[in-house]
Amino acid sequence: MKRYEDIKKVPYAGASGKDPFTFRHYEADTIILGKPMREHLKFAMSWWHTVNAGGTDMFGGETLDKSFGKSEAMAKCKAKADFAFELMEKLGIGYYCFHDADVAPEGRSLAESTENLNEMAEYLLNKQKQYGVKLLWGTANMFSDKKFMAGAATSSSADVFALAAGKVKAALDATIRLGGNGYVFWGGREGYDTLTNSDVGLELDNLGRFLTLARDYARKNGFAGDFYIEPKPKEPTKHQYDFDVATCVNFLRKNDLLQDFRMNVEANHATLAGHTFQHELRMARVNGVFGSIDANQGDLLLGWDTDQFPTNVYDTTLCMLEVLQAGGFTNGGLNFDAKARRASNTFEDILFSYIAGMDAFALGLKKAAAILEDGRIPAFVKERYASYSEGIGLRIVEGKETLASLYEYAKDKESFPVESGRQEYLESIFNDILFS
Repeated sequence: MKRYEDIKKVPYAGASGKDPFTFRHYEADTIILGKPMREHLKFAMSWWHTVNAGGTDMFGGETLDKSFGKSEAMAKCKAKADFAFELMEKLGIGYYCFHDADVAPEGRSLAESTENLNEMAEYLLNKQKQYGVKLLWGTANMFSDKKFMAGAATSSSADVFALAAGKVKAALDATIRLGGNGYVFWGGREGYDTLTNSDVGLELDNLGRFLTLARDYARKNGFAGDFYIEPKPKEPTKHQYDFDVATCVNFLRKNDLLQDFRMNVEANHATLAGHTFQHELRMARVNGVFGSIDANQGDLLLGWDTDQFPTNVYDTTLCMLEVLQAGGFTNGGLNFDAKARRASNTFEDILFSYIAGMDAFALGLKKAAAILEDGRIPAFVKERYASYSEGIGLRIVEGKETLASLYEYAKDKESFPVESGRQEYLESIFNDILFS
C-alpha cells in the first residue's frame, strides 16, 4: 500500500475504482442542480481532530504522534499548520475551522495567549495565500481549561466571564484577519450539573449579554459573516443551555439575536438530544436559522459523542436534501468534526477517513438531487397539504378566520376524512432512488 507522503493529490476514479486513495463519488467540478459539487458541499477540515488529536481517550493516551518532530510549543504549532495545509491540498479541501487553543500555544496570561494567536494568525494567513484555502469559521476554546470548569459566559465568577470575553475578542480578531465568514459558539460547559448550586436565570441572562457583546464588537470591527450556535444537550455538562435547535431559537429570540445568529448543526449532537440529524436540520431550516454543519456520526450503542467520520449514506442523503431545500450554504459549509478511530493510527488512515466522509456526502448530494428531480416525494407532500391552498384552508393560512367562524364552518360536518400518510410507500421510493 502507498504511504501518506507518496500521495500528492487524491483523484476521482469513479464508482468502479479500487484504489483506496481515490474518490468514487466526489468529483469537485461535476455539476449538480446547476452548481459544482465543491460549492454544494464546501468541505472543511477540523483542526482539533485532524491536526491535534492523537487517539487519546478517557482510558488511554495517544496512539499517533502528531508532534512532527518538534518539542517547542510555537515550532510544533507551525509544523502542524504545515501538515494541515498539505493535507487539505492532497484532498482538495478548500476550508478549515479552528479554536484559538488549537492553533496557538496558551500563555501564562490572556495577553501572552493573544500574542501567540496573533503570531500564528499571520502564519496561517500566509499559508492560506500559498494554498488558496479559506477559513470557514473560528472559535475560542472555553471549556478545556480548569478556569472554565463551571462555564465561561455562565460562570459563577465575573472574572472568568471577563476572561472569556477577552478570549472571544482575540479569536474574533483572528477570524476577521483570516477572512472567516463564520464564528461559532459551542457552550460545552454553559449549563449546569446540579440545580442545587445554580442560578439558572442569571446564567442565561449572562449568556445573552455575552453573545450580544461579541456580536456588537465583531460588527463594529468589520465582521459581516454569520455567528453560529452549535447545539448539544449534554457532555461534558449534564445539561447544556444550547440543548437543541428549538431551544437555541427560543433563546436567540428572547435575547433579540435572531438576525445575526444561525445554527451549526452537528449530527452526533442531534442523536445525543434524542433527535435525528435530519430533524435538527429541518428545525433550523423552517425557523430560518440554517447556517453550517459539523459532519460526523455517532454510535447509537454508545451514549457519548464519538465523532466518527460519516459513512451512512441514508443520513448524508437526508442531510443534503435539507441543505438543497434551504437553498444551499451561504457562509457555512460541511466541517468534518470527526476523527479516525483510536486503532486507526496512521496518517494513511486520516486520508482514508476523509475520503470515506467526502464520498458519503458526495453520494448523498447526488441522491438528494435525484429525489428532488424525481419529484414523487415532494409532490406527495404538496398534495397531502393541498387543503391549505384553497377554500377554508387558504383562509386559515391568510389569517382571515376566527375561532368563532371556524366553529360555524365545522359544526354541522359529520365526516372529516384524513388521507393516508403512506409512510412505507414513500420510504420504498427513497430506497428505489438510493439504490437504482
